[in-house]
Amino acid sequence: MQSSPRHQIPNIQSRSDRRQELSPLYQGFEWLAPILKLLGMFLILLGSFKLAPVVLLFVEGQQEDTQVFFYSMLFTLLCGGVMVALGSLAPFNLRGRQIFLLTSLSWIVLSFFSSFPLLFGSTQLSVADAMFETISGLTTTGSTVLSGLDTMSHGILLWRAILQWLGGIGIIVMGMAILPFLQVGGMRLFQSESSDWSEKAMPRSGTIAKAIGKVYLGLTTLCIISYWLAGMNGFDALVHGLTTSATGGFANYDASMGHFADTPWILWITILFMFLGALPFVLYVHMIQGRPLPLLKDSQVRALAKILISAVVLMTLYLMTQHNWPWFEALTHAAFNVTSVVTTTGYASTDYNAWGTFAVIFFLYLMFVGGCSGSTSGGFKVFRHQLSIMLMRNQMMALLHPRGVFSQNYNGRHVPDDVIRSMVAFAFFFFATIAALALALSFMGLDFLTSFTAAVSAVANVGPGLGDTVGPAGNFSSLPDLGKAMISLGMILGRLEIVTFMILFTRAFWRA
Repeated sequence: MQSSPRHQIPNIQSRSDRRQELSPLYQGFEWLAPILKLLGMFLILLGSFKLAPVVLLFVEGQQEDTQVFFYSMLFTLLCGGVMVALGSLAPFNLRGRQIFLLTSLSWIVLSFFSSFPLLFGSTQLSVADAMFETISGLTTTGSTVLSGLDTMSHGILLWRAILQWLGGIGIIVMGMAILPFLQVGGMRLFQSESSDWSEKAMPRSGTIAKAIGKVYLGLTTLCIISYWLAGMNGFDALVHGLTTSATGGFANYDASMGHFADTPWILWITILFMFLGALPFVLYVHMIQGRPLPLLKDSQVRALAKILISAVVLMTLYLMTQHNWPWFEALTHAAFNVTSVVTTTGYASTDYNAWGTFAVIFFLYLMFVGGCSGSTSGGFKVFRHQLSIMLMRNQMMALLHPRGVFSQNYNGRHVPDDVIRSMVAFAFFFFATIAALALALSFMGLDFLTSFTAAVSAVANVGPGLGDTVGPAGNFSSLPDLGKAMISLGMILGRLEIVTFMILFTRAFWRA
């Protein structure tokens, strides 16, 4: 006997209700799917780079670290593949809100998977130390908790360098494509120089990314060859070439680049490539295309060069007059350490913390400078200092001429008011983050100089701080685990221009 239609209606309604109940869940998955897919691709890329330490360690016969890197590589590739497969179940449609979440998650997830060799390998670091080291590497900060680098496994040293090199190219892409799109910290000022994320501009965006990648690879190769010709062995040239072009600062020795202090030409090669890494990479692309004038005329580049020259001359004269250094030695070490701090590389050729109070305060000021937008450098960025000076000048002129109209031009282009507002908001969050982090570190019993300069170093991605504990002659290993975790967060905040990460904790972001 067939059931009446009356008995079939509830079943139909029940299936409809189930679809409606599952709809919000599926919509949530559909929203997260593109993020999951891209994170999976990033993990596959990260896992493939672990093959280099595996091969090196296998050749050197270091069985323990070889196995750790090998299994870590397989696990990273497996997780990446699963995430790509899951993300492919829904249509790929990436929007602005998703990019905020993707940008923040990528640095955290990649740091977690990068830490496995340090957790389970010969270094046997704690979770706090391993995450600190890998975050410092990927954000190209250059702070470290490791000691005994001179005798450490070559696989670990190479992996640290690879992390900084990958972080360097990631920072360039983020600074030239993602942050301008998100209108973070005044970065929209450079959007027309790079690209946007609209469908119409995607081909151009891909072309620029490839061109920048070629420039980055070429600059790294040239740096490695220069180091080797100057007297470094092959492994040192490779590692320091990777970390110099990324303005990262990880070295193979506890003395940092002071290990090569007896070979001043190596230090001068480092100075040159630290400066080149701090310039906008999109201008290199213009130069390769036969247009060198944008690089020579760019306001950021000229300002950075003037700052470096002025600071080097002043510090050289100080070392010659106050410490009786020979002029060439004073010039070499002043130029090296000033360039390292300003470009946020983090190398040190000597302990400039021992140069006296003037030098300590001077280097503290330099930590707030930073490199150019669209470079591997971190910090406050030169263009924001220039915009601040422009604002201050216009404000003073407005006091003298209340009815006057004053132009807001930068690099020959008008600066919209929303860019100024974004820059001012970033400046507030930048200094507020440093103040909050320094206060939290001091609450843990750290002295003022250690607390404050560690906070500045983290948020500005400089590397070493000042003082005996976290200065150029020390490291961050003696800090409490909670302090390392907070500094790690500070490094991520600084690299993501702070607002990109902080917006995830607002109710308005998740409400939609």
